[in-house]
Amino acid sequence: MDFVFLGTGAGMPAKARNVSAIALQLLEERGTVWLFDCGEATQHQILKTPVKPRRIEKIFITHLHGDHIFGLPGLLGSRSFQGGMDELTVYGPIGVEDFIITSLRVSGTHLKYSLKIVEITEGTVFEDEQITVSALPLDHGIFCLGYRIVEHDRPGSLLIDKLRAEGIKPGPAFKALKNGEIVRLEDGRVLHGNDYLSAPQKGRIITILGDTRTCENAVILAQDADYLIHEATFSQGEPEMAHDYYHSTTAQAAETAKSAKAKHLILTHISSRYTGEDSAMLGTESMRIFPETIIAEDLLSIKIPLYPDK
Repeated sequence: MDFVFLGTGAGMPAKARNVSAIALQLLEERGTVWLFDCGEATQHQILKTPVKPRRIEKIFITHLHGDHIFGLPGLLGSRSFQGGMDELTVYGPIGVEDFIITSLRVSGTHLKYSLKIVEITEGTVFEDEQITVSALPLDHGIFCLGYRIVEHDRPGSLLIDKLRAEGIKPGPAFKALKNGEIVRLEDGRVLHGNDYLSAPQKGRIITILGDTRTCENAVILAQDADYLIHEATFSQGEPEMAHDYYHSTTAQAAETAKSAKAKHLILTHISSRYTGEDSAMLGTESMRIFPETIIAEDLLSIKIPLYPDK
């Protein structure tokens, strides 16, 4: 599991930062990629990374401002030519279906794969045996969502040394025990799989917020998150401007991370008023409140490690 930041700027493309898009690569977990927002030129940014459009399984849209969705029609159309034949699902606020369908219809774009569009307001968005995704509304100028991605705990590892110490050789029994099954050996012994497994491996929690002022739902979504991705459109010295434009400052993002007891904070959606040399300053503002802060840059890749076995 890893992040690839395809665009980290706010409002419009700049030389150093494209507009919002984040790829969450789940290659080891499910062989797919999930995309969060899809601003203008996202597919151009993808060309500079290892991200494969054909592997994009789901796209989660936070809100319908152009810097978060104007890249969708192009990406959806190009995916057909890049070998993407599997179904793709887009989740987002009410109105995202009209935008996508109208764009594809007017441009005469025909997809070679099944496209599913799910409009949401809040609650559980997706759930399977691996991951649960939930959403809550934030405080922005238009309806905007934040997403919480919770990986389910993984089964514990097989205690091979314990099995060998009891004279049990590798074979079909190992696989059955790994699955938690009960195994009867040829010598009559009965083994219970749960007795030969380590404690379950804790699943990871990722929170990706759309544009927002400080609000309670942001803290709820980020509670105990391993990584919180939070917008920081303005520096801490401009709280009034941040409030007027329904955005957050670096300090406000840090306070949210601190209140939520998140482990790491990644700041993105940086205003173009801040040039490259300002990034250190923005990071310092946040780190004074929440030391585990990273300022995202375009094409930054961050590996999200597994929890160690207990």
